[in-house]
Amino acid sequence: MAESERRRPDPERLLKQVEAEERNTKRGHLKIFLGYASGVGKSLRMLDEGRRRKLRGQDVVIAATQPCASAEAQQIIDSMEVIPPRCVNGIPAIDMDALLRRHPAVCLIDGLAYPNPPGSSHPHRWQDVEELREAGINVISSINIQYIAERQREIEAIRGKSVADSVPESFIRTADEIEVVDASPEYCASRSIEGDEQRQLSELREIALVLAADVVDHQLEEYLHHQGGAQNYGAQERILVCVTPRSSAREMIHRARRQADRFHGDLYVVYVEQDNLNDADQRLIRENLDYAHQAKARVELLNGEDPIESILDFAAKHGVTQIFVGHSNQTGRYQGWVSRLRSNPVERLIMEADGIDVRVFPNDQPV
Repeated sequence: MAESERRRPDPERLLKQVEAEERNTKRGHLKIFLGYASGVGKSLRMLDEGRRRKLRGQDVVIAATQPCASAEAQQIIDSMEVIPPRCVNGIPAIDMDALLRRHPAVCLIDGLAYPNPPGSSHPHRWQDVEELREAGINVISSINIQYIAERQREIEAIRGKSVADSVPESFIRTADEIEVVDASPEYCASRSIEGDEQRQLSELREIALVLAADVVDHQLEEYLHHQGGAQNYGAQERILVCVTPRSSAREMIHRARRQADRFHGDLYVVYVEQDNLNDADQRLIRENLDYAHQAKARVELLNGEDPIESILDFAAKHGVTQIFVGHSNQTGRYQGWVSRLRSNPVERLIMEADGIDVRVFPNDQPV
């Protein structure tokens, strides 16, 4: 085969690329504000985004809002054009006909997981959004993480609550942009969130961030596909969990396993051996390491006079990107390797873990 023939583009691939680019050009973009707790302000963020776009000269309308808007949100609503809902069997629903006739550049639709009343053109609001996007209308919307169908069982186990409505994760992944709305310190303070509730928020936040990262990955995959590029990229996370008899080992290993799976990374679990452990502590270590083996982690026993140095040396040799470690503010007769260090070991680990993220989990074993 001649060199010129080898360099000639594949006509079929070029046609598919052109068709994909045309679809992307005509299809409306979707931005989602994702919350992981009710009341964090995702609706307000959505409305404020619309307000700022309007100030920049974009044609923006509101098609759906929450039934009870805050005073700040209502002020934004009153300043913008609203497509009034239509009533179907006495229940308000998005007026799709009016919205398609109006055909704005940007449409705000709150409550992505809401069901439509019987007799509507689509059973679910997210399907209305899909139709609008197909018509070339950009949509800004909002949803809480507990309404994403494939995540509901996991989130129900964390929250202890279930919800009836849902949106398929496959639809969320088609978003062009997703923004996680964090719970502010004021939010936590106003609800007196502490202890177990704080831990729940942390777990829900992690799920939301992972989903947002999935959307970014999907966008990159689409881009590479349209450009005909190879999809041989990937974030190579290597997570190291440090266990002691007092650490929240199961929680750390569980969450590290989930994150390592998400990024197709590696999971290591290490225990820095200690002398003079009592029978109960030895049993806890065995149970923690057994659980690590069940989680398909690479388990290593480390030796060394300086536990922090041993951990960091292992991390450097294995290219670790994150370290999960337990920490307690309690003092007492036994602190494991903590008692062998003059300074706070977790603080020292954070200071000396150059280029490695350190995540600190509260110990769940009493001292």
